[in-house]
Amino acid sequence: MLWIYWWNLVGELRPACARTRSFLWMALCLAGITIRKDLLGVTSIVRTLGLAPACYDRLLDFFHSPALNLDKLTRAWCALVFRYHPAILRVHGRPVLAGDGIKVAKTGRKMPAVKKLHQQSESNTKPEYIFGHSCQALAVLVQALSSVFALPLTCRIHEGVVFSNRDHRTLLDKMLLLIESLGLTEPVYFVADAYYASGKIVRGLLLHGHHLITRVKSNSIAFFPAIPLPPNQRRRRGRPAKYGKKIKVAALAKDQDRLQEVPSPVYGERGVALRFWTTDLLWRPVGILVRFVVVHHPHRGVILLMCTDLTLQPLDIIRIYGLRFKIEVSFKQALRVLGTYAYHFWMAAMTRLPRRSGDQYLHRKSADYRNAVRRKIQAYHRHIQIGLVAQGLLQILSATAPQQVWRSFGSWIRTIRPGLAPSEQVVAIALRHTFPEFLANAGKTSILVEFIRDRLDLSRSEGTSLAA
Repeated sequence: MLWIYWWNLVGELRPACARTRSFLWMALCLAGITIRKDLLGVTSIVRTLGLAPACYDRLLDFFHSPALNLDKLTRAWCALVFRYHPAILRVHGRPVLAGDGIKVAKTGRKMPAVKKLHQQSESNTKPEYIFGHSCQALAVLVQALSSVFALPLTCRIHEGVVFSNRDHRTLLDKMLLLIESLGLTEPVYFVADAYYASGKIVRGLLLHGHHLITRVKSNSIAFFPAIPLPPNQRRRRGRPAKYGKKIKVAALAKDQDRLQEVPSPVYGERGVALRFWTTDLLWRPVGILVRFVVVHHPHRGVILLMCTDLTLQPLDIIRIYGLRFKIEVSFKQALRVLGTYAYHFWMAAMTRLPRRSGDQYLHRKSADYRNAVRRKIQAYHRHIQIGLVAQGLLQILSATAPQQVWRSFGSWIRTIRPGLAPSEQVVAIALRHTFPEFLANAGKTSILVEFIRDRLDLSRSEGTSLAA
């Protein structure tokens, strides 16, 4: 049964909780987020599981409680993924991490870290400015049948609040700290968009043995290595020359003679041929040789990529960067299927935000006020992390038991294609249909089953149907 395997996986997260009761509340939240039909915050968990009204306040207390340690939960979740997912995508033995930012609209004027944010979109589906939370997230690329998913690992709010005027960390610094928080025991490839093509990111990654694969900024400059002096020529005083001729990276695309034509290695493309060539140049922000790949795509135009690993073949670089969009698909599933960012925790004592709000500077506020803001942001982070865990569990079930998922699906979708793994929504529907059977089980799952049964509200239809 899917729920038995789900419960066995959730049990691996027990060390993140200070008490067994806290762990059971976390498991209850995971189950509720997984199978709920609406995404209206904590109230949807109460409705979906048929809980008594008093459980609403208990759930709010849980999200605000330090009994769930975020750092321990993040490391335990990362260890669980690498231990139990059967097909982590690896290149040269390294897993591939995808990183990106997400901006989530929030209307509350008494929510810490809410600020006015600018959005850039290739379509007109997004407003140019929103009020909301600006987060950065990490996911690991995994395979399931012939599909590739970006399995979410962690996400944190990285803008909106400044606790100290001595804190000069940028979003790039915070992304490096986010990677470090995973507690990885092996080097990885980190793939991200052009925003992360920075010397600060490269130095931080290389320090821990990681490598960066990204798109090159349009104004990037590179240098050819300096030509060594002939043996019979006397060397001048001073440091030997390191940098040779300067070149704009965008100018590399004009060299048509070196292009090689190959079938496209990009995920999902068939019958498409692209042209490319590669060269290793010195990149001044880090002072080392970096591999640049010029790609002429028949539909997407000229794309310039860079990689800090000189042993990685250009087609592998193109293939890995072609999977970067999977983290954006993961964001869409988190927003529309799981409701990972659908929290509504207001802070009653907070100073009301003005309409044109930027970062909230708290270094002149009292210690009690700053601690209250920290507590509220930690509640946001707990909700986000539990939502990411719920989404990742769906992906693990999709990879390990796809046939059982389809047997338990019991619904209809227009396109079921063999060879593709079930999506998060399909697995969630399968779990929703088998949840009453899970509650009827009194075996190893009895501790969670009894915890839920004791809190059912039999005066409502949801509780009555689950208790039957």
